[in-house]
Amino acid sequence: MFPDDILGLATDVLSRARNGKNMIAAAESCTGGLLSAALTAVDGSSEVFDCGFTTYSYKAKTSLLGVPQGMLVEHGAVSEQVAAFMAEGALSASSADIAVAITGIAGPGGGTIDKPVGLVCFGLAKIGYKTQTIEHIFDDEGRAIIRMNSVRQALSMLAKSL
Repeated sequence: MFPDDILGLATDVLSRARNGKNMIAAAESCTGGLLSAALTAVDGSSEVFDCGFTTYSYKAKTSLLGVPQGMLVEHGAVSEQVAAFMAEGALSASSADIAVAITGIAGPGGGTIDKPVGLVCFGLAKIGYKTQTIEHIFDDEGRAIIRMNSVRQALSMLAKSL
């Protein structure tokens, strides 16, 4: 189901989490659960993967992850501010030690001049550390590729933080 490089990254993340005795949570929007699916595709993931939240709507982001409605209105769902709140919300709503969030515009529609198709924001929250965010604009090579590239980026962020 997943390319070998993604499975390799997921295996590495899970191994690092296991070695560091960390539990992982994910908060996803544009990837629709693909990050959680990639992690759980690896045997033994249940030892270190706590849960995933697929929060596509504003209401889900607010009710499940505690993202303030005003922040969504002010910055839009695709912003580093919202990605940070999503990661922090996943951390507080789970038994995880580290959480990563993904929110973006995978296309083909939905892009604007300010927020083009391919814009994805990531948040990473870890107990005892300052929340990190990054914004990345992937080439518009189609929805499926943008989503998979987003999973790669999130797995890379996890690996570096474990």
